[in-house]
Amino acid sequence: MGLHSHETNGERGKHLSHTPSSNSIDDESRGSGKPKLGAFRAIITTSKFRNSLKKRRSNSLTRVTSLALPIVDIRDDKDQKAVEELRKELFDKNLLPPQHDDYHALLRFLKARKYDVKKTIEMWRNMLAWRKDFRTDTIIEDFLFTEIDTVRRFYPQGHHGVDKEGRPVYIERIGKIQAQSLLEVTTLERYLKFHVQEFEKLLNLKFPACSVAANRHIDTTTTILDVSGVGLKNFSKPARDLILAIQKVDNDNYPETLAGLFIVNAGPGFKMLWSTVKGFLDPNTAAKIHVIGTNYQKKLLEIIDESNLPEFLGGGCNCQTEGGCLQSDKGPWKDSDILKVLNAAEQSKVGRESVSSAREHAASSHFDDIKREIGDQGSGVEESTAESGPKKNETRADDDVLTVKEERRRGFGGRQACRLDRCCGLCCGRW
Repeated sequence: MGLHSHETNGERGKHLSHTPSSNSIDDESRGSGKPKLGAFRAIITTSKFRNSLKKRRSNSLTRVTSLALPIVDIRDDKDQKAVEELRKELFDKNLLPPQHDDYHALLRFLKARKYDVKKTIEMWRNMLAWRKDFRTDTIIEDFLFTEIDTVRRFYPQGHHGVDKEGRPVYIERIGKIQAQSLLEVTTLERYLKFHVQEFEKLLNLKFPACSVAANRHIDTTTTILDVSGVGLKNFSKPARDLILAIQKVDNDNYPETLAGLFIVNAGPGFKMLWSTVKGFLDPNTAAKIHVIGTNYQKKLLEIIDESNLPEFLGGGCNCQTEGGCLQSDKGPWKDSDILKVLNAAEQSKVGRESVSSAREHAASSHFDDIKREIGDQGSGVEESTAESGPKKNETRADDDVLTVKEERRRGFGGRQACRLDRCCGLCCGRW
């Protein structure tokens, strides 16, 4: 996903440990609200967003069940309060489309602006405008990147397996990038669309699949940059333009999705450069970045199982039948059983929302139909009677309509027959 440099704004709290001996729990496991990003919203929880924001003890453990599958969810009480405040502000400003009404997305943007609500709202507003202009919401279905195989020859990259915490592992071989050749087979505009499409797949498919596989909320990646062979040729103008364009898209629209960045095969020059750059970074961001020389295998194997680490990085996987590890897109998101769970959850979510929406529509649009069916019993009521209220044993039309409407909301349960000749769908559930 580009250079994964979307962590330049820092965050509150301690950074995450990547060693298997660590007892710390990552930020991505600090919530399981209903992320309303495609399948992600469906699989993490079946409760409404407002229910997911109910107060809990600080750092309390919550298990949310979807399709009998528990997802471990850890949330900080202060984070929840901050998200509630932001959500209310966005809602009041009409800046909270249903598909983006997501606890974790809101929290990521808050962290990117160090919990400054005013700055977060501005960042969020700009993100929504960008998504509209870039047509991001439909880019997975609408954009076809036919040159992908050739592009990967000139820009070796891809997701490959998960780390020991269940996060997707993303790998780039920076020293093998041929920017000039890359832009001969595609354009900067098309490559950016591909990059955004891949990020949307990460949010909508790969994170949910990893969450199912790990039984806990996952919304960050572990990234490895192999800088072996990096030289001045890698910083030509086409390369700089590409890198800067990717960084801007990531920083502005996909903040705080990086758990850890491991730069391997770094030579003395690169290490010297890093020691200078590090001083300008936010401390929390800098803590996520690890610059390692050629003896990196032991460190990588601490965080990634050998079966999920390519041979060229000291692991035991070669994905020979897939044309190589960076061509394979290996991970839980290709597991047929997990895909069945995600598809079933998505269908369940769509069904629930369709019924809910239809019932609300029926409750309002069929009100007049119900009145016509039962008769407007109050049409002959004198004004004085209307002002003083119904007399004893007298029924007003509106009261009768409301009673019928409420009965259909509840369902009759066989207690009495429906009064309407024409079905309104409220009591039988057809809506």
